[in-house]
This record gives sequence, C-alpha cells and structure tokens, in this order.
Amino acid sequence: MTPDLLLILMTIVIVAVAFGAGVPVLAGRRFDAEGTLAARGEAIAAGVFLGAGLIHMLGDAAGDFAAAGVDYPWPFLLCGAVVLALLLLEHVGAAAKGASNESAALALLATAMLSIHSFLAGAALGTSGAGAVAIVIFIAIVAHKWAASFALAVSLARSPLGRVPRFVAFVVFVFFLPLGVATGALAAEWDAAYPLVAPTLKALAAGTFLYLGTLHGLANGTLVARCCDLREFTAVVFGFALMAVVAIWT
Repeated sequence: MTPDLLLILMTIVIVAVAFGAGVPVLAGRRFDAEGTLAARGEAIAAGVFLGAGLIHMLGDAAGDFAAAGVDYPWPFLLCGAVVLALLLLEHVGAAAKGASNESAALALLATAMLSIHSFLAGAALGTSGAGAVAIVIFIAIVAHKWAASFALAVSLARSPLGRVPRFVAFVVFVFFLPLGVATGALAAEWDAAYPLVAPTLKALAAGTFLYLGTLHGLANGTLVARCCDLREFTAVVFGFALMAVVAIWT
C-alpha cells in the first residue's frame, strides 16, 4: 500500500467515525458517551497527543527551522501561541455556557474551536508520512474525534439552531480534518521549494496536541479531573511512552 493511499484510508476512517458519533445525535437520538472503555481511550489519546506534540511535532519543527538557518525559536513561539489561543477560546466558551446552556453562539463557538483542532490534527497527520508516527497519531485522532464529534453534536442539538444549520455546522467541523490532511501533505511535498511551511504546520499542530493532551476540557480534562485515578493516569503515561518508543525508529 502506498503512503498516499494509506493516508487517504486513514482520513476516510476518521471522517466515518466522526459522522457515526455525531449524526445519530443530530437526528434526535441520545446515547451515553460515558463508560470505562471511552474514558480509557480518551486517557491514552491524551498521552499520545502530549508525546506527539513534544517529542515529534515540536522536535521536528525545531530541527527543520534550525536546518533552514533560522535562529529565533519560532516553533516554540507558535506552539505556545496556539495553546494560549485555544485556552482563551475554551474559557470564553465556558463563560458563555454559564450564561446560557442553549445558546446558538455557544454552539457555533464550539464548532469553530473544534474545527481548529481538527484542521491542525489533520495537518499533523498529513506531514507525518506513513510510518509508525502517523499510525499512532491516527489512532489517537480516532479516539478523540469520536468524543469531540459526540460532544459537538450534543451542543448543536441543544442549541436553538435549526436542523439544517446544525448539520451544516457539523459537516464543516468534520471536513476541516481532511482539509488539514491535504494541507499537511502538500506542505510535505513542497518542502524543497518552501522548507518552512511544513515545520510551521508542525509547530502549530504541536500546540493543539499539547492542548488536547493537557488543558482541553478545563476542569473536566483527563489530566485534571482524573489525575488521581491511577488507572486513568497510567493510560495517559502509556500513550506518552508509546510515542517515546516510536521516536526510537523515526
């Protein structure tokens, strides 16, 4: 199987998972998103995102910028800026939710924020090639995409938006990931002519990965709400260690 075909297949699977998690909710059904398996998957994904962001995405971006002769630590600046921007957006969303749990603006804000996550996660997948790193990132994205799609669908279903706007917003969110994958893949192909495009995307993706692995969800995040649960924390450590082991061969 060629790297391009594998990337296409992984993208199709992620899109299918997103639709499978969200469309039934938008269609009026209700499902319980909680459960031991789902929680453990989210914990492992958090560790994978943390490891992928620090060990792979940010490390590769810093190396590429250095190889291009750029002395200023742009990758770290971009990564930190993304973390702070996403944190600000989530705090704004939390404040809006406190004012109204059925706000159309809140649902659209959630769509915008999760779409940014999707695009940058897709860009990370697109620039990672078809090796072990790509496969592990793919698995983590699938685990997170299911939960994110379900949560967004619930938010949209509870909002005063009409049925068509809800579906349009959800479709936009879902297809931001393939857009990110395509952007990342093109950046990797154009590396010779534009050597700083791919590392810039990697640095931005590192920011969203670090955020997903640590602060995402604020007080309800895996590393905050369940850090004292040894099994949950072990799952996070396992995901992080997995990315550390993969780095031996990449």
